Amino acid sequence: LGSSARVLQPVAVGNVDSDRIVIATSAGHVLAFALADVPELDKGKGNKLIEIPKAKRGTEKVVAVAVVAEGGKLIVKSGTRTMTLSWKELDEYLGTRASRGSLLPRGWQKVDSLSSE
Repeated sequence: LGSSARVLQPVAVGNVDSDRIVIATSAGHVLAFALADVPELDKGKGNKLIEIPKAKRGTEKVVAVAVVAEGGKLIVKSGTRTMTLSWKELDEYLGTRASRGSLLPRGWQKVDSLSSE
């Protein structure tokens, strides 16, 4: 890893068939998609989860990952503030694996962490 990189905490998965994975970048882009869309690869290979354009690969990075159970809620922390998105509200950020995702609302684009309840 590079000097500015950090390892993200592993996230527990409940049901591969119905859970959604949610990824946030340092630029405030969020992508949610079905966990079942992540293929299992041979040992040592990785999956591309979200698109970061070539021009931004030096400055933008993935900052948080969460798994949300069907009917659950996503908790977005930005500084001292917390925003909760319901399962239905996550539809705004749905996309296909390895796509760019959508921007969070203004004021929420500096994501510190994601979690689910």
